[in-house]
Order: sequence, then structure tokens, then C-alpha cells
Amino acid sequence: MNQLILFILSSLFISSLSSKVEPPKKTRARITVMGIVYCDICSNNSFSKHSYFLPGAEVRLDCKFKASWPRTREQISFSVNRTTNRDGMYRLEIPSVDGVACGQAAIHSSCEASIMRSSSKECNVPGYKSSTKEIAIQVKKQNICIYRLNELNFRPSKTDAGLCGN
Repeated sequence: MNQLILFILSSLFISSLSSKVEPPKKTRARITVMGIVYCDICSNNSFSKHSYFLPGAEVRLDCKFKASWPRTREQISFSVNRTTNRDGMYRLEIPSVDGVACGQAAIHSSCEASIMRSSSKECNVPGYKSSTKEIAIQVKKQNICIYRLNELNFRPSKTDAGLCGN
């Protein structure tokens, strides 16, 4: 009887060793960073009825994302330049970042956008030069994070008093 119990226990032990051990699933977030650049015609740091979005403006993005695993902490840092589209919007798509979940990404991330160059000769004096303030939108079910940075703007070298008032 002791041999039977020993046989059953050893069979269970061997079968547990031979079963496939799968590593824990890695969390992968798809991250989008976006914002807009506009021409502030009246030089008042607000989008007025005379303002317009600036296509072709160059923006530099500096971002850091921290991945958190039980045994390691990794940081992903990068800098890229983007050009605004015809609607004055720049966008950076990061398909997936291992170890970053949307909830964690909002807490352990930072992005800064800085204007580099205007596409307009009439509107090329920097207004709001950089933006770190963001609105984070999370779709946890699909692990999508969208970071919308505050607006950046350029101004004309001279303000039209007739158009904008005093």
C-alpha cells in the first residue's frame, strides 16, 4: 500500500513538472500623444475668431514612460519631431509598450511638446512654446491611452489693432 501511495504522489509530481508553465501575460498599452498648433492673431494666448490652425508647423515631443514589473522597473524615453497636418494637429502613435498598462501609464508618464518652427512667415513668433499639461483618456478594455497636450501657438510680429481691438 505504501508503494501505491508513493507511485500516485510521484506521478502527480512528475505530471506537474511536465505541464507547460506559461509566463504571465505582458501588459501592452497602445499610446497616442497629440496636440494642436495655432496662429494667435491677436496675441492674447487664446483661440479667437481670427485665429487659425497652423499646418506644417514642427513640434518636438519628449516623452518618458515607466514600465513596472514585479522584478524590474524599466523606463522608455524618446524624443521625436512631428509636423502638424492640415488641421494643425500633430500626432504620435506608439503601437505597444511592454509592461505599461493604461492606468499605470497615466501615473508614470510624462510628455512635453515644444514648438520648433512655424510654417507661416506671417505668424512665426513663438507664443506658448511648450506644453506639459495633458488630458489623459483611457480605454482600459482595449488598453489604449490617449494623451492630449495643451495647445501651442505662434503669433504675428505685429498685432492688427483694427482687427483685434486695443
